[in-house]
Amino acid sequence: MGEYIDAGGLRTYYEVHGEGDPVVLLHGGLATAESWARQVPDLAEHHRVYVPERRGHGRTADVEGPITYAAMAADTAAWLEAMSLTGAHLIGWSDGAAVAALVAITRPELVGKLVVISQYLSLDGEWPSSRAALDEMAADGDTRAMFEAVHGPLSPDGPAHFPVVYDKLMRLWREEPEIPLTDVARITAPTLIMQGDGDWVRVEHSALLARTVADAQLAVVPGTSHALPLEKPEVVNTLLLDFLKADRAGRLLPVGTD
Repeated sequence: MGEYIDAGGLRTYYEVHGEGDPVVLLHGGLATAESWARQVPDLAEHHRVYVPERRGHGRTADVEGPITYAAMAADTAAWLEAMSLTGAHLIGWSDGAAVAALVAITRPELVGKLVVISQYLSLDGEWPSSRAALDEMAADGDTRAMFEAVHGPLSPDGPAHFPVVYDKLMRLWREEPEIPLTDVARITAPTLIMQGDGDWVRVEHSALLARTVADAQLAVVPGTSHALPLEKPEVVNTLLLDFLKADRAGRLLPVGTD
């Protein structure tokens, strides 16, 4: 069962599972809370897991104006404050990862640990084939219909509003994210950068992010794509739980980390 809370003027839907230190799961673009179904049960055995839905997604209404990562990060920070979740661990996948990173940059006091899954933080981190796939998706009627089938039954705005949200997201993905490395270097939260070895993100980009953040780890999950939390949930969940441990093991031979 989900709940709503007013956060910065946005009536935001969220779900809560389990008990323990707070973990917030931030879904990808055009996705809903259900996209984390393979992670919630394992994480909720050790943590109190929150799964909010952002503006224009799932059961949270759209907002006038463009959808940007900065706007969604501000919404997320307002939701964390409304929920009194200072120091929560943020785990973002795809668009949710860019949102989580921006919260960690702009509101570091709100973030305990940070996980960035399958998301470049600047457009030079994508493959040319990733850009081509996005352009193809924007024009593909079947893909649009698939997302519309998810959006329509849930959205407070009604099915007729889906084309507006879809066009906003397509514009976002053409233009963003563009987070400078100087801003990435401001992240103080312990950070895990994770991606598939066949992801839309270049491994070199994720490695650069991991070198830029002061306290960061890099995980490349073999045999996976942009959908790695669905493709190999056991591996992803093991990595997440290990990273979230208060007493996680340190590096014994930290060669090549500076």
